[in-house]
Amino acid sequence: LSFYQQISDLRSRFYLKISAINKYQHQEILNGDWVSIIKGRINRKKSVGFFHPYTNDGGGGERVLWCAVKAFQEVNINLDCVIYTGDHDASPESLLTRAIDRFGVKLLQPPQVVYLYKRKWIEEGTYPRFTMVGQSFGSVYLCWEALCKHTPLVYIDTSGYAFTYPLARVFGCKVLCYTHYPTISSDMVSRVQQRDPMYNNDPLIAKSIWLSRCKVIYYTLFSWMYGFVGSCAHLAVVNSSWTQAHIVKLWGIPKRTKRIYPPCDTKGLQELPLERPINTPTIISVAQFRPEKAHTLQLEAFSVAIEKLDPSLPRPKLQFVGSCRNQEDEQRLQNLKEKAIDLKVEKDVEFYRNLLYRDLVRLLGGAIAGIHSMVDEHFGISIVEYMAAGAVPIAHNSAGPKMDIVLEEQGQQTGFLAQNVEEYADAILQLLKMSDAERLEMADAARRRSRRFSEERFYEDFKAAISPIISHPSL
Repeated sequence: LSFYQQISDLRSRFYLKISAINKYQHQEILNGDWVSIIKGRINRKKSVGFFHPYTNDGGGGERVLWCAVKAFQEVNINLDCVIYTGDHDASPESLLTRAIDRFGVKLLQPPQVVYLYKRKWIEEGTYPRFTMVGQSFGSVYLCWEALCKHTPLVYIDTSGYAFTYPLARVFGCKVLCYTHYPTISSDMVSRVQQRDPMYNNDPLIAKSIWLSRCKVIYYTLFSWMYGFVGSCAHLAVVNSSWTQAHIVKLWGIPKRTKRIYPPCDTKGLQELPLERPINTPTIISVAQFRPEKAHTLQLEAFSVAIEKLDPSLPRPKLQFVGSCRNQEDEQRLQNLKEKAIDLKVEKDVEFYRNLLYRDLVRLLGGAIAGIHSMVDEHFGISIVEYMAAGAVPIAHNSAGPKMDIVLEEQGQQTGFLAQNVEEYADAILQLLKMSDAERLEMADAARRRSRRFSEERFYEDFKAAISPIISHPSL
C-alpha cells in the first residue's frame, strides 16, 4: 500500500474506535451525566476506592494492590476499602483468601467489591491500532461506571490508568496513584525514531519512515495529554528511580511525587537455605506470560547455553512460572512450549501456570539462578525475590534492574546484567562454571541487598506518604 493509503486505513480504524466510545459516552451524557456527578459528590462514601480492573493478574502489581489495601486498613480502619474489578467471580471472601494464598498478605478485613461491566474498553484487543490512546480513553469510560456506582473519598489507581484522574477529581475524590510504569516515555519515542520493531511498535510502522514519523507525532501529542492528566494526582507514588525520572519529567509535579519501592517478600524467602542441589542446577523464570516479558529470549539463551555447555558440567533445567490473564496469554504459553520443542530442549524445561505462593517459594528454594529479560522493566519484584531466596539474578541491563536492584552490595557482585541472547547465555554459563563457594558468596551478597526492598519497608514508607491525605479533616 502507498503511504497515503496506509495513513487512511489507520485513520479510519482510529475514528471507528473513538466513535464507538463516544457513542456510549454520549448516551451517558443524555442520561444526565452532571446529575450523576453531583449525586456522586454529595453521596461520597467514607471509603478508599482502588481502581484495579484485573484482580487476578498474579503479578507484582497485584501484590502492591493488596499491600496498599492493608496499609490503608492499618492507618484508618474506619475507611472501607473498595475494589473496582471486572472479575465477576471475585467476592470479598475470595479476594481475602487470594491475598493470603498468592502473596502471603493478610488483610485486616475483606475488601468490598464493585463489579465493572465495561472492561472491554481497556482491553488491548479492542484497539488493533492506536491501542495506547484507545485504552486510555476507554479507561475514562470504565472509571465513569465505577464512580457512578460508588464514589469514595479517596480514589487510588494501582494499574496505571492516569486518564481517569481528572474524572475522579470532578467527582470530588482525593486522587492517589501507585505508578509502576509510565504509559509513554522518551525511550518509546526513541525506539520509534530508530524504527526498532518491538511488541509495542508494529513492524509495518517500523519499516516505513513516514509512518514512523507520524507515530512520533502521535506519541508527542499523547505525551502532552498524559502529562496533563497525570498532574491531576494529589499524590503520585512511583516504584523506581527510572519511573520517577520519567514521571517527574512528564507530569511536572516533583513535590507530589514520591518513590517507594514495591513490597517484596524478602523476610520469608530469606529463611530459605543458600545451599542448592548440584546434580541438576535449576534456573527459574517468574513473570506473567505477557509479550513484554520476552520469555522467548530466555528460552533461546538457555538453548545456546546448553549447546556450549562443557560435557563435564551438570545439565541445567529451566522452570517457567507465571500467570495468564486472558486467552492471548494462554496462547503465548502454548507458543513457548512449542518453541522449546523446536529448540530440542523440551526435556529440560518445565512450565508452571497460576502457581500458589507456597509452591512458588518451594521452587525458588531449589533454584541457583533467576532469569528476567524485560527491556526497561520499571522495577522487577521477581528479581528481588530471586535475590532474597538465594537465586542469583540474571536480568536485563536497563531501567530498574540496572539502576536500583542488581548493584554491588558492599563491593560484592550481586548478579548479572545482559541485553541479548548471547549475553544471557554467557551469564548462564558463567554461573554454571562457578564453584559452590563462589556462587554462595554472590547469593549471600544478593540476599543482603534484597533487604532494601522489604515488605516492611514498603508499609513504613507508604503509610508515611498517605497519612497526611487520609488524616485530613475533610475525611
